[in-house]
Amino acid sequence: MIEVKKDILKNIYKERTEEEVKKYDYGLLIVIGGSDFYSGSPALSSLAAFRAGADMVRIIAPKRAADIIASFSPILAAYPLEGKWLEKNHLATLVGMTEAAKVSAKGKVSVVIGGGIGRSDETQDVILEYLEQINVPVVIDADAIHAISKKPEVIKGKNFLITPNTYEFFVLTKREIYKLPIDEKIKAIQEESGKIGATILQKGGIDIISNGKELAISQGGSPYMTKGGMGDTLAGVCGALLARGVNVFEAACAASYINKKAGEAAVKKLRDGVTAKDLIEKIPEVLY
Repeated sequence: MIEVKKDILKNIYKERTEEEVKKYDYGLLIVIGGSDFYSGSPALSSLAAFRAGADMVRIIAPKRAADIIASFSPILAAYPLEGKWLEKNHLATLVGMTEAAKVSAKGKVSVVIGGGIGRSDETQDVILEYLEQINVPVVIDADAIHAISKKPEVIKGKNFLITPNTYEFFVLTKREIYKLPIDEKIKAIQEESGKIGATILQKGGIDIISNGKELAISQGGSPYMTKGGMGDTLAGVCGALLARGVNVFEAACAASYINKKAGEAAVKKLRDGVTAKDLIEKIPEVLY
């Protein structure tokens, strides 16, 4: 077991040389989420991804959410899907846009899916079908965790990262870990990540990361980091690192460190008044 420290960032954030570089060399992230009521989650993930170094983020969301997200910032490109939530007829668009992104970014692509996307049967089925059809690194968060709990075999052996809180871990595995001692939590997460065949980043006061073989803990953060959206920022940072080509386990460890340290920095002056947007603005301060 390793404890995540700042030195994990050295091989990720290297000084850029004078040689020619172009857009997408440092990653293109697709964020799929949002619904008629929820629009903040995809925006927060996307803004965090930009601050963590992604070259470009494309958001795919139902129309009302996409329109709201696009108004947050001129750097957010949001593609609107007709309707109030993810529907069966959107599947071809999702797969097509993902495949097109692979071509334009020459493989430097990842996906974040789940934030604010909803849990209707149709939406959950679309998530599963989408995950079955694509072959890029994916961060599975929030409502998408509920979807894969119904058919976990769709993720086995793929470059997928699951980012559950303790309740979502219970939904996924049927194991209650909230009140367990840390050593028992670690054992449970390592066992379940091995069974599922994907990397798990278990969010908490201490983040626990495992792919069934490798194991890490990430300490830090703040008890003030209970504010809505701070899990969305973590998903966005994970996605940015995966899009750069960082392997899934290392990306999970590094993202946990970045999110926790940015949260610590934001909390110093703001304390109870801290928001996820404040955390996002602190991300660049912890990268070097």
